[in-house]
Amino acid sequence: MLTEPQENLWEYDAVQPGQDGAATVVTLSAEHIAAYAHVAQNPDPRFRVSGANADGINTEYGNTLIAMPTMVLTYAPLLRDEIAERQGFVALEQSKTARRQTPFAKCEVCWFHPVRAGDTLTGTRRVLEKYERRGSRFVTFRVEASNQRGEHVARYDYTCIFSYAKGQREAPQDPGKALPLVTDNAAVVAPSTQGRWRSFDSIAVGDPLAPLAVSESQEIMLRKNGLRLAGKHRASNIHTDEAFARQNIFAGMVNSGPATLSYVDQMLEQSFPLRAFYDGGRLLMRAITPFRAGDTVTFIGEVTGKRLEAEKRIIDCRVRGINQRGELVCLCDATMMLPA
Repeated sequence: MLTEPQENLWEYDAVQPGQDGAATVVTLSAEHIAAYAHVAQNPDPRFRVSGANADGINTEYGNTLIAMPTMVLTYAPLLRDEIAERQGFVALEQSKTARRQTPFAKCEVCWFHPVRAGDTLTGTRRVLEKYERRGSRFVTFRVEASNQRGEHVARYDYTCIFSYAKGQREAPQDPGKALPLVTDNAAVVAPSTQGRWRSFDSIAVGDPLAPLAVSESQEIMLRKNGLRLAGKHRASNIHTDEAFARQNIFAGMVNSGPATLSYVDQMLEQSFPLRAFYDGGRLLMRAITPFRAGDTVTFIGEVTGKRLEAEKRIIDCRVRGINQRGELVCLCDATMMLPA
């Protein structure tokens, strides 16, 4: 009788800070930028029409298409299973004998330079730290991206749950039924956000940010999973495989943390220019409740701080994502760097 060979699993105890994966190299095209905006359900023409938005106003960066800031998680992906493989281990998601997910817990992104169509972007990835909190075990990875000029364009710290003290969550008894519009028209036009961009002097602590409501669907989850610019494609995970997802922490399919992060990005873009991200901005998102197919999440926020530091105009914001059941889906803190 044949038995499965014993797997060298990348369990929490085998994970060590400093373990790394191979570098990735992606040359970003205008089509990539538009495709990412499409799966992020962002109709903003700044990511679809090079040089101008729908009413002919030039973009901030001249006649060049700029990527949505959170696209860093696509052109420089985490690829934790490939980090495991490089160390001689099998990632838990790829195990044949003890397969389970290590889902998203939080992510903090920092930006330093704009990313343009035509840039060649090198991504590096490594284990940053591991820790236990209230009986759960977490691993944080650091991914950094640089362009062809050697400029450090962005960095993110991505935390996964390797074991969850509370066991499996219950799926909601009243699943959402929202069916968001998914269009293949890359020229779809949204109202210009230019008039809503805020100047430093006009902002006060307590000011509300422009809200955004987003519905999720299984079709969108599949499209998001299918958009891969680097690394191996993994067709089965808790975003695409209902049978596997039911066995894991969230008791059913949910969207990815990076997908929700892209919605927060889009929400902030309604109030701030892209320079507010790319000139040293920061976004931290903590996942609280799963965002499931059929759910509609409304992102609301307010200004929580305003300060000048070494001639930098800095705005701090708090953003909450709340679903149709009134549950807190995510809690975010953003730092926006406004131009002079």
